[in-house]
Amino acid sequence: MRTLLLLALVAFAAPALAQGSYDQDVLGTLLGREAPLPAAPPAYAVWHVEHPSGNSILARHALYERVGEGDVALGRERLALAQLLGETEAGLLRTGDTLVLPARPADFDLSPLAYAPYPREWPGAAEIDKVVVIDKTTQTWAGYERGRLVRWGPASTGAAETPTPSGRFTMNWRALERESSEAPPGERWLMRYVMNIHAARGIHLHQYDVVPTGPPQGHGCIRMVTSDAEWLYGWSDGWQTTAGRGALGGRPTAPGTLVIVQGEEPDGAPLRFVDGPNGPERVAVTLPPDPMAVPRGDR
Repeated sequence: MRTLLLLALVAFAAPALAQGSYDQDVLGTLLGREAPLPAAPPAYAVWHVEHPSGNSILARHALYERVGEGDVALGRERLALAQLLGETEAGLLRTGDTLVLPARPADFDLSPLAYAPYPREWPGAAEIDKVVVIDKTTQTWAGYERGRLVRWGPASTGAAETPTPSGRFTMNWRALERESSEAPPGERWLMRYVMNIHAARGIHLHQYDVVPTGPPQGHGCIRMVTSDAEWLYGWSDGWQTTAGRGALGGRPTAPGTLVIVQGEEPDGAPLRFVDGPNGPERVAVTLPPDPMAVPRGDR
């Protein structure tokens, strides 16, 4: 039976999704959604997939009804949020499964910022125009503008044997499209919206068609879903060189957007929820008090 264990300080995980990949179309819609942002994050609860008959189809239908407050179509639409939270896709649910989702049905319709594991304000970054954070522990990323959270989403960093280096970086050269040098002979791995942060090792943030929901699998780069990579490419800045902003070549004259990589690679599915005194609680990412005090990682 695929259920979530409610144990203190143990991750809630959805095994069916843990070794899969994110649905990029679903996430693109969710991450670009303009909706209310409440003053406080939503409360979470465990939702059970169940029906007296034991039939999984009827159990899913019953869950759609509960989430949609009687409207099955609305419930199915709202359950797309499970993808953003790292839970099992609604269509894969079976009787006996459980999901950690917002406690109130109405809280399925909020701004994507409401579900972020990141603080909405980062006082230490208030004087910095733009900062990007990559958190390896939760396998997520966030963008801050003058200390205010403006975007976040899932990410997949390097695997334990080929980890993404931690530390303080700046964006260097950029490319709208590039082939990965790590592809096996005869294969072509195409990356889009490439933002380099470590020229010597070739570490980039980039779009990739397969972004794992479970343990990180990359060679050191940070994989992002298309909607996030495209947004970040347009929002951030590469270095300024004598050849132009973000250009590969020329002499660097000014750094690009600040990037902080922190945390540790998870052994399994990333930690997303823990068991709190009143039920499931969203894992909270802790940010450094002063991003400029983080040791440089590109040496």
